[in-house]
Amino acid sequence: MNSAYNEPMENVSGNLPLKIAFRVFLIFVILGLMLFLTAGSTGYMEAWIYLSVLLVAALFVITYFYRKVPGFIKSRLFQRREKEQMHRSIQNIFSVVFFIGLLIPGFDFRYNWSSVPMTAVIISDAFVFLGYMLIARVMEENRYASAIIEVTSEQKIIETGPYRIIRHPMYTGGLIFIMFTPLALGSYWALIPLAIGTFPALVMRITGEEKMLAASFPGYAEYCKKTKYRLIPFVW
Repeated sequence: MNSAYNEPMENVSGNLPLKIAFRVFLIFVILGLMLFLTAGSTGYMEAWIYLSVLLVAALFVITYFYRKVPGFIKSRLFQRREKEQMHRSIQNIFSVVFFIGLLIPGFDFRYNWSSVPMTAVIISDAFVFLGYMLIARVMEENRYASAIIEVTSEQKIIETGPYRIIRHPMYTGGLIFIMFTPLALGSYWALIPLAIGTFPALVMRITGEEKMLAASFPGYAEYCKKTKYRLIPFVW
């Protein structure tokens, strides 16, 4: 366990569980409102399944990390603002694209634009869960993994676990999560803005992050030679 988050439970704010519970509750309320208000119905079954999958995954991951390293889960939930302007811009692009991608499925349901088989919906939900779990696996392997791009004095290059296969496995998990969300919500049309917006934003983010890592860690170039692929094995 890396020392940066190896803090005893008593050093963590006593009301942290309440803050975490409120943050999770707020996120799911907002998601539910976005999906059901645009759908104009609470009978949007694909949305119920999707939210249930996310809730199970979130509760499992948060509980696991809170028991092991509460300081880490605190940093993941409450420290999410990028420091560099370029990185903030890319973060904003992600937010807008994903926001649009979550609005379209509800309208899709309301006006019957798509007809995604329930089998495809369930399979897509499984991939959404898989993407979430891959992100959690990366966080377990690398306690310096963050929602924002930053380098700390204690940080080191991680070459184990998923990092043996790709250099940015957390983004790979996020990509799986994002790209299967439209089908999980029963919408083909939502795939369009997510595909158009997500891939360029990821390329820009990864490129900027790798420049920072190469400048901060002399051994990063050697790691890149050993682990060739950044995001998708055998592709890029």
